[in-house]
Amino acid sequence: MSANSRLTVAAHALTWIGLYQRRGHEVATSEQIATSVNTNPVVIRRLLADLRKAGLADSRRGAGAGWMLSRDLAAITLLDVHDAIAAGPIFALHRSTPDPECVVGHGIGPAMAAVYDQIESTLRGELARTTLEDILRDVLKAT
Repeated sequence: MSANSRLTVAAHALTWIGLYQRRGHEVATSEQIATSVNTNPVVIRRLLADLRKAGLADSRRGAGAGWMLSRDLAAITLLDVHDAIAAGPIFALHRSTPDPECVVGHGIGPAMAAVYDQIESTLRGELARTTLEDILRDVLKAT
């Protein structure tokens, strides 16, 4: 199984747009953002469409088309981004019900659900404490 990079790519795109706007540009194109992320502009457009639905980004069509932030970087947390692009919980239980006659099959669901609930709570708390402004500050320190 591979790790999901959607949160990282979404945070990258939004942070890049925020920095680009601070440098005096009104909108950024998906092609410009895709160059920074090193991916296809279609990937960026699809991701930004989800972020637009969540009220984190906005787009302009026609002449001067492109993407902009709907809120300041300091007002966007990683939890906001996560909730905008994540499809469901981080971990899931079995797709089919395990054998209820088996001692492990019977008890694995509740045991794992308790662990997963705690992990989800901890993760959400950490993501809520970090803004994209924090991310940009750390990015700029590293350069």
